[in-house]
Amino acid sequence: MASKSQCNECQGPGYATPIEAMATAPREKLVYLPCIQIKAGKRDYLATVNIDPSSTEYCKVIHRLPMLHDNDELHHSGWNTCASCYGNPAAKRDKLILPCIGSSRIYIIDVSTPRSPRIHAVIEPSEMKALGVTRPHTAHCMADGDVLISTMADENDQNKGAFVLVSGKTWKLKGLWSNQTVKHNYDFWYQYRDNTLISSEWGNPSCWWKGFDNSRVREDYGHELHIWDFKTHQYKYSIPLGDEGRIPLETRFLHDPSKSEGFVGCAYSSNVFRFFKDPLGVWQAEKVIDIPAKSVEGWALPYMPGLITDILISMDDRFLYFSNWIQGDLRQYDISDTRNPKLVGRLFLGGSITSDSGVKTVNDLEPQPAPVYVKGRKLHGGPQMIQLSLDGKRLYLTDSLLSGWDRQFYPNMVKNGSVMLQVDVDTEKGGLTLNKNFLVDFGKEPGGPVLAHEIRYPGGDCTSDIYLPPEKLAGSAKL
Repeated sequence: MASKSQCNECQGPGYATPIEAMATAPREKLVYLPCIQIKAGKRDYLATVNIDPSSTEYCKVIHRLPMLHDNDELHHSGWNTCASCYGNPAAKRDKLILPCIGSSRIYIIDVSTPRSPRIHAVIEPSEMKALGVTRPHTAHCMADGDVLISTMADENDQNKGAFVLVSGKTWKLKGLWSNQTVKHNYDFWYQYRDNTLISSEWGNPSCWWKGFDNSRVREDYGHELHIWDFKTHQYKYSIPLGDEGRIPLETRFLHDPSKSEGFVGCAYSSNVFRFFKDPLGVWQAEKVIDIPAKSVEGWALPYMPGLITDILISMDDRFLYFSNWIQGDLRQYDISDTRNPKLVGRLFLGGSITSDSGVKTVNDLEPQPAPVYVKGRKLHGGPQMIQLSLDGKRLYLTDSLLSGWDRQFYPNMVKNGSVMLQVDVDTEKGGLTLNKNFLVDFGKEPGGPVLAHEIRYPGGDCTSDIYLPPEKLAGSAKL
């Protein structure tokens, strides 16, 4: 097994366990964010932001890497290597994978010079369509150096859940990961010890690409988790979540590779389900958190869901965080007892029920939150993508979901651009405090306002790194 110093020298994942990452990782100093253009004719770009409080460039965009085409709609991102490659001296975390949810293009970004990324390779939409898939979403590294990416549509842009495998050597498509498909796809996570990959669902692109269509929730949006055999790549069965599990999105196993459980956030139903393996070895799911919809006047519907859009788990598996994009609050739960999460932190950061929104809550025991300003800048959206520092003490967030949904729900955010914020976390008792000295204002970009999305650290983070059991830490496991 490679030593920790060897892993650091090769810029590999560097940590054998999530607890080691939490205890020894240096403070994050740079982040990468995809920035989506609001106006046609402009190209999306990858922004590099300095978040080192000791730097004169603190909270500044220090580099912008434009993509090669219009209308890509960058969205999520992933690394070429992560903790699953720990101990492999040849593994270097030097490529950031950028699937485009709009064009179905996939950019491979070289970040070997962290402050100035460059485009290394491009997988074109025609190559994706040749495999019968489009709309790539989540990218996770594999222990053998390849990258697995979920896809959500077929070559005709109709719903089809599949996966493509990308070579980590040639950066070419190797083919489909499985010869089987499911109705819908979105996010996924794998757990090596249980030989399991679990994927979630969004819906038919025709009902989410340009905006949310409430009339098609039952017909064209998902409500299941899918269980796959990780080694044979075969679909095994699905777990229906029913009406309380509509639109299950971000899927997170606990970081401890010996634990056979995790959580998924269900956006429309605004519930969190715990998935777990029962004594007979069958995967099950149970609702453990419920965010009630609010009765409202002056909004698009007579009720307003929380709309859970992103969730993550701290490296020590103690806290679960998620964002209610529509209602506007960020939440922290103690999950020491995974079956009974306890709310320990909550913070309103904009949203659709602020006291100046024109929306009135009805028969609600909670007062409507005041609008939030940071350094004089009003927050026009709601908390959306979240990322936690490895030590668990700082949580970063942006407020853009998807350009079509942003225009539909938060037109003032689209007009003024999105923001990146930082929240201080109490890791002892729980608690969230907005850092009012931290603001990255993407409304002041040189080319005009943009919509910033997912956040990645060069050294890995809580939503990209998947840890292997101790016996597989050599980095040569064939998955």
